[in-house]
Amino acid sequence: MSALILAVAAGAVIGLALGALGGGGSVLAVPALIYLLGFTPVAATTGGLVIVVLTSATALTAHARDGHVRWSMGLLFAAAGVGPAMLGAVLAASLPAGALPAAFAIVAAVAAVRMLRSKGENDAIRAIRPGNAAAAGAGLGAVTGVLGVGGGFLAVPALVGVLGLRMREAVGTSLLVITVNSLAALGLRGGTVDRLDWSVVASFAGAAVLGAWDGRRLASKAQGRTLQQVFALALLAVAAFMFIDAVV
Repeated sequence: MSALILAVAAGAVIGLALGALGGGGSVLAVPALIYLLGFTPVAATTGGLVIVVLTSATALTAHARDGHVRWSMGLLFAAAGVGPAMLGAVLAASLPAGALPAAFAIVAAVAAVRMLRSKGENDAIRAIRPGNAAAAGAGLGAVTGVLGVGGGFLAVPALVGVLGLRMREAVGTSLLVITVNSLAALGLRGGTVDRLDWSVVASFAGAAVLGAWDGRRLASKAQGRTLQQVFALALLAVAAFMFIDAVV
């Protein structure tokens, strides 16, 4: 199968995940670029950021039109994580390489179990406390810096479980967090952009953007509890794969 066909197929799946679930793009994009399309880890990380920025920004506009984005909290959440993410990246450089996938798997599994045990959507949105939003964003930024992922797969559980958003609003707001964080990270990787295979990245991103629109429509039709369960099960699958890959 040609690289362009693989890129389109992978992009469609990742866009669907981002549009419907508000996360999973960076978790899926980087492995797809490495294992399916032969990118180096550095190129895959940069290419993944390009893809996730375009896809999450597209999905964000659709969710915003539906009124499912909490802008002030999302921006505070993202801003609070910038400094801890930088510190986390420094810490990650001193850790054994095999420890990172295992840590990623554990964090993803804990987040998934928490969502599965949740009783579903909140009947009412809690009053947003800036301190809670900043603390949750800082914690997410630290984990993101250590594990080297965009953070959407952790942002959704945090927005639901810590800050009390309904699932649809957590999905929309997480896309704002993903977009801001990915743009910041991409700015630090500007020197590697010219090394990308842009025909593959463009095909991947185009399919992801289209998939994100379908994902947003899916999110508008599905029950919040159903989305929450699907997201949690996807996290468990990613966690199992990563943990097995780390220990075998």
